[in-house]
Amino acid sequence: MRQYNRAKHILLEDEEDALEILERINKGEDFENMAKEFSECDSGDKGGNLGRFVSGTMVPEFERALYNMQLGELKGPVKTKFGYHIILKLSV
Repeated sequence: MRQYNRAKHILLEDEEDALEILERINKGEDFENMAKEFSECDSGDKGGNLGRFVSGTMVPEFERALYNMQLGELKGPVKTKFGYHIILKLSV
């Protein structure tokens, strides 16, 4: 049986930038606005929304982080070959 996930993320090249953005979100700034302004991924135009995807289609580090998160949880930075991700887990 396939397992589906939904998440938003902000992708940054630099870990320090990711930590700064994460802190700003934790202090109340809007995730979607931060994604639109700072994410280096095309999904930034959609507020970081990756849509619904099947488990196993993302890079392993991203999947492991997402698997261990609760719905609505924010996590980061998560390092992958693409850079540093700030991840927000959404309901399926």
